[in-house]
Amino acid sequence: MWKEKKDMKKNDAEIKAYMGEDTVFNGLLNYSGTVRIDGKFEGQVITEDTLIIGETGHLMAEISAGTIICMGYVEGNLMASQKIEIHSTSKVVGNIKSPALNIELGGVFDGTCDMTGKETKIIPLVKAEEMQAPNKT
Repeated sequence: MWKEKKDMKKNDAEIKAYMGEDTVFNGLLNYSGTVRIDGKFEGQVITEDTLIIGETGHLMAEISAGTIICMGYVEGNLMASQKIEIHSTSKVVGNIKSPALNIELGGVFDGTCDMTGKETKIIPLVKAEEMQAPNKT
């Protein structure tokens, strides 16, 4: 019986750390594995793995992760190398950069989204010739 428990493989989706509903944290969070935040966090999150923002989670942060699963409130820019999920209970205010985005019905996203996988593009809104032309009065 004990040998069976030793031989069992851990599930990679297993949560490595959890910040509860009454938790308040300011700073830089850098980790590997899966972390779930149900409290308040302000700062920066950096990981190649998964960040889960629970329904009571409130983040004011710059987030860079492999996968971001949002069920709470996020203010800030989100960048994911794999995907971002915005669930029906979620509100995201900020810019998103990700190759895949899923927004459930009822989820709110207020910002811009870049899914190209390329570097930031600068698109001029006015032709260069029009900008250089002298004003006629």
